[in-house]
Amino acid sequence: MQQPWAATASGLSVTIRLTPKGGRDALDGIETLADGRLVLKARVRAAPTEGEANAALIALIAKALDVPRRTVTLATGETSRIKRIVIDGDGAALASRLQHLLADLK
Repeated sequence: MQQPWAATASGLSVTIRLTPKGGRDALDGIETLADGRLVLKARVRAAPTEGEANAALIALIAKALDVPRRTVTLATGETSRIKRIVIDGDGAALASRLQHLLADLK
């Protein structure tokens, strides 16, 4: 089964659809976009001004995967809803953690 993430040489790359001012900070599962791409749905309470929503997303991912914030980097999509983040570390272990986390949401 395809996932919106891929292990890389340095860690894990994740495609995310972020909803700012979403009422709570949470991961909401996987969604298929109109163009067929898969994304991890996330929402944060922060507004999309001055990078606050991006910072909240980084904090959310770091907390969810139990990794330091400094290992989570916004690679693309600074001003877009669709973002790609990179998490430094063992890509296979991070992918497994994310898979288990999403399985618990169901």
